[in-house]
Amino acid sequence: MNKQHPLYKEDITRILSIEGMNTLSGKTILITGATGMVGTMLIDALMAKGDVNVIAVGRSREKASARLGMHFDNKHFSFLEQDVCQPFPADIHADYIIPMASNTHPLAYSQYPIETMMINLKGAEHALNLAEKTGATVVYTSTNEVYGNAIDDQSFTEGSNGLLNLSNARACYNESKRSSEALCQSYAAERGVKVKIARLCRIFGPTMLMEDSKASSQFIRKAVDGEDIVLKSAGNQYFSYTYVADAVMGLLTVLLRGEDAVAYNVSSEKTNICLKDFAHICAECCRRKVVFDLPSETESKGYSVATRSILANERIKGIGFTPYYDIHDAISRTIEILKT
Repeated sequence: MNKQHPLYKEDITRILSIEGMNTLSGKTILITGATGMVGTMLIDALMAKGDVNVIAVGRSREKASARLGMHFDNKHFSFLEQDVCQPFPADIHADYIIPMASNTHPLAYSQYPIETMMINLKGAEHALNLAEKTGATVVYTSTNEVYGNAIDDQSFTEGSNGLLNLSNARACYNESKRSSEALCQSYAAERGVKVKIARLCRIFGPTMLMEDSKASSQFIRKAVDGEDIVLKSAGNQYFSYTYVADAVMGLLTVLLRGEDAVAYNVSSEKTNICLKDFAHICAECCRRKVVFDLPSETESKGYSVATRSILANERIKGIGFTPYYDIHDAISRTIEILKT
């Protein structure tokens, strides 16, 4: 993607405008999953601020160079090549730790369910152990999938639960995220570790990885390539989506003003949408049509069985988060940035 695109630079400027960013000056933030969709934009924003130290953690220096190479010569940036399932080096110090490393798309859940669970569980454990040693605050990135499938027309507040299904390997993702949240709360209660939890919903945006098998990412990729949008269901699923810049602003709002041991939904009522409508907006952007195609057996094993997952956001709005992007603007700017 073109990080010099005016729309992307506008997104970065908007992120840096949120209240309280000046308090991060001189702080060190360790971020795992640094080359992911959210991690990449978060690091780009922190580097643009100019006075925040970032330790980016990933399994591949080559991949990190492709995604974050523009920062490698910056004195405020360092890259640690490491599997998050291993403990951090003894000399690492950070003020904030944001563990985001995870398999986050259906094909990965289907092919690597054990790896998916262990990345989430061990990644959280090692982040919490490092925070206990250094006095850092952990901002744990959880997911809307901890709620399960909605019952009737309910929207999920932070104290909600829906219908949960443990009878297939697809549970590797949501159950390891639920357990990781419980581990965060346990470290806070037993060892006094400072922890805040941000529950992200379905994220999309220009920092998406091309191998991402989520439906929204596939729609966007087809639109960028000028092809028909392929929908592998009736598309009646109704979900909370969030444009990546709004997700980063929400995550930073939790970091800056969230309460310890409290979870916050990071969502936007401006981007709640049915899957088929998401597909049609992508099709409109590239002047193509939506076609329907049944998924393969491997693909379907990784798909969520949820048909409705809408996250209420009153709690995070109460600490100052105001989502900015509407669904049409968010999808169109994603496609426009990726086209160049």
